[in-house]
This record gives sequence, C-alpha cells and structure tokens, in this order.
Amino acid sequence: MTAAAVARSGGAPGPATGPADSAHASAATGVRPVPAPGGGPDISVVICAHTEQRWADTLAAVASVRAQSLAAREIIVVVDHNPVLLGRLRAALGDVTVVENRAGRGLSGGKNTGVAVARGEIVAFLDDDAVAEPDWLRFFADCYADAGVLGVGGRTLPLWAAGRPWWFPREFDWVVGCTYVGMPAGRAPVRNVLGGNASFRRGVFGVVGGFSSGIGRSAGKRPLGCEETEFCIRLGQRVPGGVVLFDDRAVIWHRVPAARCRFSYFRARCFAEGLSKALVTESVGVGDGLSSERRYVTRTLPRGVARGVADACRGRVSGLGRAGAIWAGLAAAAAGYAAGLLRARRSGSGDSATRPADPSASSPASPSASSPASPSARPSAERRGR
Repeated sequence: MTAAAVARSGGAPGPATGPADSAHASAATGVRPVPAPGGGPDISVVICAHTEQRWADTLAAVASVRAQSLAAREIIVVVDHNPVLLGRLRAALGDVTVVENRAGRGLSGGKNTGVAVARGEIVAFLDDDAVAEPDWLRFFADCYADAGVLGVGGRTLPLWAAGRPWWFPREFDWVVGCTYVGMPAGRAPVRNVLGGNASFRRGVFGVVGGFSSGIGRSAGKRPLGCEETEFCIRLGQRVPGGVVLFDDRAVIWHRVPAARCRFSYFRARCFAEGLSKALVTESVGVGDGLSSERRYVTRTLPRGVARGVADACRGRVSGLGRAGAIWAGLAAAAAGYAAGLLRARRSGSGDSATRPADPSASSPASPSASSPASPSARPSAERRGR
C-alpha cells in the first residue's frame, strides 16, 4: 500500500517502531483500540458449523464461550448450507445468533458471513469442534489494549479421541489444527495465526476485504486450509505497521477424531496443505507466502528428525517413526505444492481464489437470535506462523 493510498484510508505508512507508530496502524484500520479487560472489551465470537455429526461438539463450543470469564458481546453460529442443522441450532440455542452462510459453501464464506453479522469491535473465531478455556477471550482482549495489534491467535491443544499415535511428530500438529513445535512461546508477533483460534479487529476487513474463496475448507473431499494464512499475509502487506500476535495463554482444545489419527489422513492433509500453499503464493507472492515455511523446513523439521533418530538410538522405536513421518509429510506437502502450481498455471494465475469485498460493510438482515512484556511487540523481520 503506497503512502498516498494509506493516507486516503486514514492511516500512515511505514512499520511500527513503538507506541506512537502503533496508533498509525490503528488509524489505517479505522478503529480505536478496545478498552483493557477491566473496561469491558467488545468481542463477537463466530463459530462456523456444517454438519449434524458435530452436534454435541458444536453445543460444547458454544457452552465454552458462554462460560468465559470475560463475556462475549454475542455468539454467532454460521451454518454452511445445511437447512436441517440451521433449524435445530436455532431451536436449541435461544440466546445465540444462528444464521445461514450467505456466501459460497465453505469456511471462507462462513467466516465472511459471521463478520458481516458481528457488531463487536473484535471478531474472534472458534472451531465448531473445539472448546475454549475460560480466560480465552480475556487474554485476547489484553493484547488489543495495544492499538498496533490487528489480530491475535492463541494456543490450540489436541484432544485425541484415541490417543496420540506413536509415530505422530509434534512438528506436524498443524495437520490436526493445533499448535506445533516451531511456533513461539509466550506472546510474540507472527506472520499468521491458526484459523480455529483467532481474532481480528473488525475494521481490518474494511482495509483488506474478507477471507478469499477458493482457499480453505469447502464441500470438497480434500482437507484444504490456509484461508487465514492468506488473509493475515494480505493484512501485513496492506498495513505494514500492524502486528499479528500469538499469545499462548489464550488456549482452546481441539477434538481429533480417530479417523484423523491414521497415517492415510496425515499424508492426505500434508498434500492438501501443499495445494493450499500454492494458492496462497499465487495470491500474495512467493516471498511472503513461503517466508515462515522456509524457516520451518530448514530449521524446525531437521531438528525434529534429529530428535527422532536420537530417540531411536536410545531404543525408542517411536523416534524412528516420528522421523519417518516428518520426511513423509514434507514430501507429501512438496508434491501438493508442485501440483497446485501446475494447476494454477493451467487455469490461469489468480483465477482459483477470489477476495471478497469488506464483509463487515454488508447490511445484515436482522438474524434470529433464537433465531516479552508489553503486547506492543514490534514486528520482527521474520514472523512465524503457517
């Protein structure tokens, strides 16, 4: 974004270098920082649901938001083109705003619908098969006391239905939507957050638009992802002075069913991640689109293999399994990335992902309600995230 363009949008160019520059990032989004937790921040929570098979999980997710030590302004459940589920949830959740996905089928459309309905200054996203710890929103709100913070994500821990597989490397916990080895500890700036445990100032959607269709989970069988990765990178490109934070105190637990504990799913998810990353790089460029992945591949994964081999030498067979899974996962992701690039070039660059206009600018019809120390951490030259 040029200096003139930033000025026209009400912001100021250049990276944030301290509290004064943090205000510029806030101006660029057109929003003021929310009050500190004691003053009652304004947070809407969006949960995207799509299948009755997760009925109990969805109710548990809603219950965990109701139980927050810092109450949400509203809970919004977006149902992805499933009229039966829509009706059941409206009947069961009298104090929750339950709406149908007004966009194309998939997670991006559902999130954009949630943003359009939300009234809070902050919009938080929670997976429908996850439950939040009681202080989840409070720790999010704490980070937003800094005007330069545009987005915050938290730590996602796995709830294994059948226990962690002996061969499953922690470096690949992102395969099941969870925080993985290689992410920062404590509170730190990152390139992107994980989509199932994320929040953003609602005003940023007016600057960068919504989540891109064609990226992320949809009705297809492939376990795609990265809609939040592409969005966060786009946000960083448009508002370079802004900060996206990871705060490991904001904890949720993500259910991992037995079907996702199989090696066949592991391999398929890694391949799909490669496909998704190809779409991301087509949208935002290779430099930004693979900045974190370079560090992950050249540092995190070799260390994981070394740890696995060292464990195997001590007689722990699981170490060899983890080392082998790391190589297999990397190979599958690389193959998916190559296939995604080839597919994009055949169909024409940029045709596979569409960036919607600002979803928060929509005039939502009245949905049925039954119907290191300070968070002002400066952006580092090498932000981490997938």
